[in-house]
Amino acid sequence: MTAHVAAHRRPSRHSLSGSTVRTAATIALAGAATAAGLDGTGQAAPRLTPEQVKARVDKLYQEAETATQKYDAAREKADTAEKRLRTLGDEAARRQQKLNSARDALGSIAAAQYRDGGIDPVMRLLLSDDPRRYLDGAAFAEQAGARQAAAVADVRRQLREIGRLRGDAHVELTSFRSRQEELRRQKKTVTAKLDEARRLLSRLSPRRRAAIDGNGDTGHVTRADARTALGTTSPRAAAAVAYAYEKLGSPYVWGATGPHAFDCSGLTQAAYRSAGVSLPRTTYAQINAGRRVPRSELRPGDLVFFYSGISHVGLYVGNGQMIHAPNPSAPVRLAPVDQMPFAGAARVV
Repeated sequence: MTAHVAAHRRPSRHSLSGSTVRTAATIALAGAATAAGLDGTGQAAPRLTPEQVKARVDKLYQEAETATQKYDAAREKADTAEKRLRTLGDEAARRQQKLNSARDALGSIAAAQYRDGGIDPVMRLLLSDDPRRYLDGAAFAEQAGARQAAAVADVRRQLREIGRLRGDAHVELTSFRSRQEELRRQKKTVTAKLDEARRLLSRLSPRRRAAIDGNGDTGHVTRADARTALGTTSPRAAAAVAYAYEKLGSPYVWGATGPHAFDCSGLTQAAYRSAGVSLPRTTYAQINAGRRVPRSELRPGDLVFFYSGISHVGLYVGNGQMIHAPNPSAPVRLAPVDQMPFAGAARVV
């Protein structure tokens, strides 16, 4: 009997129906597919040709540079808001100190009145040993009362001013925080674009990467070589070009304005800063910093802009060439102006 029950409880090898087996197999295959990357997490990306990689990387760099210019603009506005906030804080502190002094003075007057006991002026006159002297003192007290009223009015005015300063500071603080948030967003965008470009380039052999990045020339050019091409360019433009030549080979770092690393608008800004000319920070602003000139009339020192969004800038140096900071995979270099879609030019000086 015991053996019979035991045999009855033993699971049968054929207890799974055909539909159950098919369901289990489907689940197993689905799990295997997920593990193999069929859900998109591990599937091998299609192999791209070097030309396709170059096109994609160029596009990513252009998108990153657009975001970089937005980052630069947001940082400039954040810096301005921060300076304004500090100025307002300093002014509020000065006003508060002045207000405290005025309040102390009013406190002294109030304490003196309390000590005097508020005696009626007629009684003071009757009790005075020297009525003439008292009357003179009473006139002084009346004047002092007028000064006290003026002091009270001044305190009230200062309180209003401090309230206004605090309101302005609150507005600036809100603006500053908004700019900081914009900085974080643009930084995230730039970093994502550059990381993707690096991943694409890492799939290529060093030889193919060099072929993709082979445009331009970072060879050494002296200041004398730069002067030769300047012709009738103004002295300040010549100084800006000479500075750019000296920076050939410097690394591209987004958001950098020198002296050892640059992004595109950071380079042109630094070049003209060295010549005593102040340029705005971004490409969008730099194109309006001088007189627009057609491509056919370019001369050394002109700013040359690219892409429909005006997201890239270089410094024209003559003979159809410019010096620019291209992207993180290429240092400051000489390159032909027709290497990118031309969008316009501006003559600063």
